Amino acid sequence: MPSGRIRWFDTKKGFGFIAGDDGKDVFLPQTALPSGVKTLRKGAKVEYSVVEGNRGPVAMGLTLVASAPSLVKATRPKPDDMAAIVEDLIKLLDSAGNGLRRHHYPSQAESRKLATLLRAVADDFDVQD
Repeated sequence: MPSGRIRWFDTKKGFGFIAGDDGKDVFLPQTALPSGVKTLRKGAKVEYSVVEGNRGPVAMGLTLVASAPSLVKATRPKPDDMAAIVEDLIKLLDSAGNGLRRHHYPSQAESRKLATLLRAVADDFDVQD
């Protein structure tokens, strides 16, 4: 049974490609996914059978051997560190809220800093499993 790694898979499009261990790319339709699996992460190790389709090899009967590790999860700050970051962010938001109550928007530099911090904290919370 051939094996390889997921090169990419798009749930919305309903297909992706496997980079086979033999160096050949194999088309992966969503119908080949195992029961209960809706999507696959890039780099996941898989085994599959191959049938010849109209445009080349097509994977069928896919088996997930090993899921790709989550880089986001591996690089997340420790919970204690994240708690301190969130508390500092709350102080900044509270200060901005007080200014807004007095009908005063933060300066452009303060707004950019706050927006950058919010995005960074959101990225630490947003884990794609």
